[in-house]
Amino acid sequence: MILVLNIHFSRVSDLISPDHIVTSPTVPITAYRDGFGNWCSRIVAPPGETRISSDTLINDSGQPDAVVASAPQHAVEDLPAETLVYLLGSRYCETDRLSEVAWDLFGHTPLGWPRVQAICDFVHGHIQFGYEHARATKTALEVFNERTGVCRDFTHLAVAFCRCMNIPARYCTGYLGDIGVPHSPDPMDFSAWFEAYLGGHWHTFDPRNHVPRIGRVLIAQGRDAADVPISNAFGPNVLKRFRVWTDEVKD
Repeated sequence: MILVLNIHFSRVSDLISPDHIVTSPTVPITAYRDGFGNWCSRIVAPPGETRISSDTLINDSGQPDAVVASAPQHAVEDLPAETLVYLLGSRYCETDRLSEVAWDLFGHTPLGWPRVQAICDFVHGHIQFGYEHARATKTALEVFNERTGVCRDFTHLAVAFCRCMNIPARYCTGYLGDIGVPHSPDPMDFSAWFEAYLGGHWHTFDPRNHVPRIGRVLIAQGRDAADVPISNAFGPNVLKRFRVWTDEVKD
C-alpha cells in the first residue's frame, strides 16, 4: 500500500507533535517524496485486518484564507516552468473537452483574481452537493453535465476551467474542520480545494465552501485526485471503516 497521510512539508514547522503513521499489526514503513513533493509511505499489509491511523497537534494562525483581489494573471510565456504542468489536462480534468465551454462562460471576465473568483462562483452555483453523488470515476466534464458532486468534484471542475483560461491550478487535499463556521452533523471527511497561480504566488480557492475558512491543513498537492489518494492498495482489499477528525484545541 502507498499512503499519503502525513502533513505537507510546508506545514511541518507548525507541528506540535509528530504525525507518525501507526499500523496494527505493526509492519515496517518506508517513506519517499513523490514527483510533487508530497510525503508518501509504503507498507506491505499482511493478510487479515490492518488498522492504519495517525494523530497530531498542529499550530494554526487562526486566520481565514487570504484574499488578494488585486493578484494579476500571468501571460503563459511569463509563467515559471514548474507551473506549466498545472495548465495541462489530467485524469479528472479534461481541458480539451471543456475549453470551449470555459471561454464562453469566462472569456468576458477580468483577468487575474476576478476571473478565478468568477469560476468559483459559477461552480458553487452550478453543482448540488451531496455525498450520495460521489463516484470515484467522476470527471470534471461529468460534473459539469450532471451538476452534482462532492468537494473533489467542485474542485476538479474549477481546476479544469482555470487551466482552460491559462491559469495554473493544482488540486489540494487535507483537513478542514468546522472551525469558525456552524458545526455540520455529517461525518467528517478529508477535504478538497485548489490553488491558482496568480501574481507570483499560489492562492487558495474553495468552490465547495465558497468562503475563506480557518484551520485548513494541507496534506498533498497534485494535478487532480489521482495524484493524491489517501491510500493506494495493490491487491484485493475492503475498506471496513474510515474516520477523520479535526478538532480545535485552544490554549
